[in-house]
Amino acid sequence: MNAQRSAGKLPGQERRAGAPSRLRRRRRGRGRGRGRSGSSFAGCAEPPADTGRAPAAMDYDHNKALLLELQRAAGTGNDRCADCGEPDPEWASYKLGIFICLNCSGIHRNLPEISRVKSLRLDFWESNLIEFMRNHGNLWAKAKYEAKVPPYYYIPKSHDCMVLRQQWIRAKYERGQFLDNPFHVSLAGSREGCLWKLGKGRRQFQKRQFLLSAREGVMKYYSKEQSKVPKAVISVETLNAMFQVEKIGHSHGLQITYITDGQTRNLFVYHESGKEIVEWFNAIRAARYHYLRTTFPNVPEPELIPRITRNFVKEGYMEKTGPKQKEAFKLRWFCLDSQERNLLYFKNPLDAFAQGQVFIGRKDEGYAVRDDLPQKVWVKKKKPVITLVTPVREFVFICENDRKQREWMDALNGVITQL
Repeated sequence: MNAQRSAGKLPGQERRAGAPSRLRRRRRGRGRGRGRSGSSFAGCAEPPADTGRAPAAMDYDHNKALLLELQRAAGTGNDRCADCGEPDPEWASYKLGIFICLNCSGIHRNLPEISRVKSLRLDFWESNLIEFMRNHGNLWAKAKYEAKVPPYYYIPKSHDCMVLRQQWIRAKYERGQFLDNPFHVSLAGSREGCLWKLGKGRRQFQKRQFLLSAREGVMKYYSKEQSKVPKAVISVETLNAMFQVEKIGHSHGLQITYITDGQTRNLFVYHESGKEIVEWFNAIRAARYHYLRTTFPNVPEPELIPRITRNFVKEGYMEKTGPKQKEAFKLRWFCLDSQERNLLYFKNPLDAFAQGQVFIGRKDEGYAVRDDLPQKVWVKKKKPVITLVTPVREFVFICENDRKQREWMDALNGVITQL
């Protein structure tokens, strides 16, 4: 009889009869599994599951108000991004219990085993997730994941390049690099390995062996992997490093500078691995910190930290004339180093050596910046000018537009007025 009934149905009719039941099971399965990664939770208590149920309008508005109130709550640290310090973060990791900015949320989104993110304003937050955020927060995360950050380690800000911010986040949450772990061994200030270095004539990058030793106070690099004699021995005393992504044209580009024979020498390097290049950068910082701590034992640490490494205050093209102020103006790449109080200029941004440099003293020593030309100096181009006054001579520069003129004048005045 059953066989006859089945035979009397059209093909696929029985499958359609059971389909709604299976559909309901699939929907329930999606709701239960949503928000889980299936792995351990970065050393933290497993957060409540995001059930994915459709919110009522009242729940949506009420919970959003609670979450925004929690983000603004005093004494929680939630009013700034937990990773880069950007104010008023509008995203959060409901797996780590932290409030983060839009840019850092993109990095967290690529770490699904460690972090899961939602928008504070656009996504629905269930009550149990809000309670989890209330019980954790940015200060709680800082105390746990940044417990053992070394004083030399560079903590990136919102304006820093992607590789610095990305590796900072991975070091904290993925590798647990700064947890209060008594078994963690650090080889700070010592490193050996290969980096791709820009060769002579700026034609191509070549693989070179580098060695850094804080104990010896030097960094060396070799032109060939098996060479016993280094191509250069660089004193940690004048060593500096800064990320230069756009200038070098690589997302992991690092500029290393040092003084040799009284001149500033540039090395432009990169590594394919973001982790490797950031570890090189922080190893250089560790070696510099060791040097400063040893050389200036009585200087307070807050005064030493800014001197470990530095970025140029301002870089870019300006046109420059010669000492007689009658020579033709030539386009040059300028770099302003506020710590050394030097304005360096190069024919090309990736040159190894500067064509010259101008020391910038204080106002009471006769240094000043003006937005006009010296007497008897005439310029054909109707573009904004800058006159840098020194006790020795006046330097005349032409800027591309008014905005760049203001930026350079502000930067130069900043050096002149600093103590």
